[in-house]
Amino acid sequence: MKHAPLVQDLINAFTCLPGVGARSAQRMSYWLLERNRQGGSRLATALSAAMEGVEHCPQCRNFAEQGLCPVCQDQRREQGLLCVVESPADVLAVEQSGEYRGRYFVLMGHLSPIDGIGPRDIGLDLLEQQISSGAVAEIILATSTTVEGEATAHYILDLTRNTDVSVSRIAQGVPMGGELEFVDGVTLAHALRGRQKVPPSF
Repeated sequence: MKHAPLVQDLINAFTCLPGVGARSAQRMSYWLLERNRQGGSRLATALSAAMEGVEHCPQCRNFAEQGLCPVCQDQRREQGLLCVVESPADVLAVEQSGEYRGRYFVLMGHLSPIDGIGPRDIGLDLLEQQISSGAVAEIILATSTTVEGEATAHYILDLTRNTDVSVSRIAQGVPMGGELEFVDGVTLAHALRGRQKVPPSF
């Protein structure tokens, strides 16, 4: 069955979302048209406003609406401490921990030569400028543990050579509440390498 052109355009538009195939896109389109046109209008308005109004913070590359993002505007944060993450979702995850009060640098991806993604594509030229300016005292590498994430972390480490910048990597290992028998070997190896001494008062 062929859809009306506007319906087909709507279905096609939904397929740009990750994990949404033609069937899921059709189901969502039908639901909005049949049962929630008001919600569809709100979605269209919010989507249009976000696509036009949301930019990247010139300092950390996170999402921002006008100039610096809220984190970069907050002078109460440790200005010399920089946590490098791959996405805005990672920023949210770190913030929810309540343990970090520094700034961020959001790569919006990771190095992937196969996909044509080089250092400039993920803002590493901007990061290098910040390192060279002396504005960064410590970098926490919080990239993923994939091959690409590790390669990105190593590239950033190379940027700090011959500087006074201290570099650390977030701990990786057994998750809270996890049982060893269900942990994969690579994760367990990371946990063993990153082990810490237990204080006498433990």
